[in-house]
Order: sequence, then C-alpha cells, then structure tokens
Amino acid sequence: MRKLNRSIVFIFYILSILILSLNCNIFAHKHIQNLQTMIDNANSGDTLFLKNGTYEATPKPIIEKICGNCMEPLTDVQATVGFHINDKALTIFGENPDSTILITNAGYGILFENSYGSSINNLTVTGGIRDTDGNATDAGIVVKSSRATIENVHIVNNTHRIDTVVVGIGGVFGREGGELFIRNNIIRNNGWDGVALYRGATAVIADNIIETGRGAGIGITWDASAIVYRNRISGYWKGIGTFGESRAVVRNNAVFDNLGWGIIATGNAYMEVLNNVIYHNGNCGFAVWRESARGILKNNIITKNGWKDEWVCPCVGVWMNTSLDNFLILYNNVWDNSDGNYEGLEDRTDKNGNISKNPLFLKDNSFILNQDSPCINSGDPIIIDTDGTRSDMGIYGGPLGNWEPKIIE
Repeated sequence: MRKLNRSIVFIFYILSILILSLNCNIFAHKHIQNLQTMIDNANSGDTLFLKNGTYEATPKPIIEKICGNCMEPLTDVQATVGFHINDKALTIFGENPDSTILITNAGYGILFENSYGSSINNLTVTGGIRDTDGNATDAGIVVKSSRATIENVHIVNNTHRIDTVVVGIGGVFGREGGELFIRNNIIRNNGWDGVALYRGATAVIADNIIETGRGAGIGITWDASAIVYRNRISGYWKGIGTFGESRAVVRNNAVFDNLGWGIIATGNAYMEVLNNVIYHNGNCGFAVWRESARGILKNNIITKNGWKDEWVCPCVGVWMNTSLDNFLILYNNVWDNSDGNYEGLEDRTDKNGNISKNPLFLKDNSFILNQDSPCINSGDPIIIDTDGTRSDMGIYGGPLGNWEPKIIE
C-alpha cells in the first residue's frame, strides 16, 4: 500500500510539473509544417520556441481597407499573408538564426496586426511571393497597429518579382500605428526597401546590416518617425531618405556603395544627420531636395561620392536646394567627391567647422580613423565622445559611436 501511495504521489508530482510548464506558456516544436496553427492556438503572452528546421506557410488572401503608401489612404488593397499574429502578443524565438527557417510564400511574410508587445527573434524569414496588387506593401515582416521587436532575424532572399509590378518585397515595413524596434538584424538581398515606414509608424532602427536590394535601404515616409543609428547600409538604389511630413534622427550610420544618393531629406521632412559616414555612393552623398525640408548636417564624413553617371542628383558631396537657415551645415568633412564637394550653395570649407581633407580611414569600408586623421577631435566641441574627448567626425564619434571596430577585408 505504501508503494502504491508513493507511486500516486510521484504521478501527481509529474503532472504538477507539466501543469506548471503549460502555465508558463512555453511551447517547443520541431519541423512543424503548420506554424500558423501553433500561433492560432497560443494565448496572448505566450512564447513559441522553434527548433531548427523549416516552417513553411500556406498563404492566405486578405483585403486591406487602408493602403499604406497610396495618395488616397482609403483604398482597398489585395494581399497575401504567410504567418499572421493577430489580436494577441507573442514571442517567437528560433533556436538558431541560420537554421530556423520560415518560408512565407506570401507578400506579407509575417504580419503583426493588433499585436501589442510581440517580438520575433533568432530565425530566418525568406521565400516571399510578390502580390499582384502594386499597392500592397509587401515585406518579409509587416507591423501595423502593433508594437513589435525584431531582433537577430535574417530577412533575406525575398526576391520574387512579377513583370506587372515595379516594386518587389522589402525587409521590414511599419504601417499605420506600428511601433517597431528593429535591432541587430541582417536584411539582405530583398526586392525592395530594406526598412520602410509609412503613415503613423514609428521605429528605432539600430545596429543592423542592410544591404543588397532595390529601392532605399531605409525610407521614412508620410508622417512616420524614426531614430536610426549604427546601421551599415549598402548596395541599394538609395541609402536613407525622409519624405513627406516625416521626422528622423540619423546618427552614426555607414551609408556606402549605393547607386544614387546616400542620405536625402525632402518634402516637409525634418532630419538630424550627425556622425555618419557617407562614402562612395553613385551620385550625391547628401541632398536636401526641397526647400521645405529642414534639419541639421553635423559631424559627418562625406567623401568619394559620384562614381556613376548622374541619375537622381549631381555627383557631388552635398547638394542643397534650400537655405542654410533651413538646414544647418556644421563640422563636416566633405572631400574628394567627383563633381565637387558642394552644389546649390557656396563652398562651406573652413566655415562653421567644416573641412575638406582626406579622412585617412584605416581601411576602406571599416571607416576606422587612422590616428593621424584630421577628423579626430574635429567635431562639434559641445558633443563629447564616449572617452570624454571632443567628438570625432564619422561613425565612431559622439555618444552613440560605441561600435565594435571592424576591419572589412
């Protein structure tokens, strides 16, 4: 009888552990073919752990009542969704970003909708299929009316295109009411913008590698707003742009080897452009396209731009279509740009802290300054580097310049 009682106690002990595990809302599955079922069955606040393997979506059609990027926002849009997180907050965590693969088979690969407090981490999102409706804002991850963190995710090879639609599939897109935290991701080889923000979206975009695509590396449009820092952006048609009524703080980014402009402000946008390196872009390095745009250009290194025949702007370092009252230019090094350092205003060299000298990078594309660089301790004196000295120009200067120095071979 005592042995039987002990057995019963042991069974209840095991059952209690299982119940506690369920109450922790943690699920683990391997090689599941229908991740959407797992998402649908989860409760808000659950964490879904995905083992290494391939998780393939069955796309579903949706009709949106609000168009993210139309002149008339109340336009119906037909799209498809791969994985849909709707009306709940979930954490989706992969075992390994190289080996946990989500194949979306859809225009909106992963759609967060009415999902406040979700996050997706440590996996790959790929295999999108472009929607036939050109108004669909197709991307590997789309966030609308939600708050979502996207961290250590590889959004890659979403390259499917159709002849009847110019735009392709982007990396991460924020839509109306989206609050995005986009950190430490690789966004590579997709068919449109790396990161795009539309009406009402806000984002922190930091420490990402955004490379090899069409469109813009980062596009901030309509009335969206963003803080953009310590990203490497290359291989796009255009680097970083603010349009419409948008607002952006753009600091400590390396924007290089893009076909058109490096960084641009236009429309009624406001943009702070501090401590960036804008290097070897096809046409202009930095541009203010419209007089109504406002902001400040400070502590940047703008060099060797203009290697491609003129396309979207002159092959110069800085192209200004506004006055210095609207857009301040202070403490920049603008040097060795193909058709001149400045166009649309008089040369700013030796005025307001601006210089024009070889920055002496230790190695191209690392953007680390040689110890003899004229950009060291030459930034705005009211801005302090993390070592307590006067700010350097370029991406390792200022309070956000705490990159891990890296020499690119």
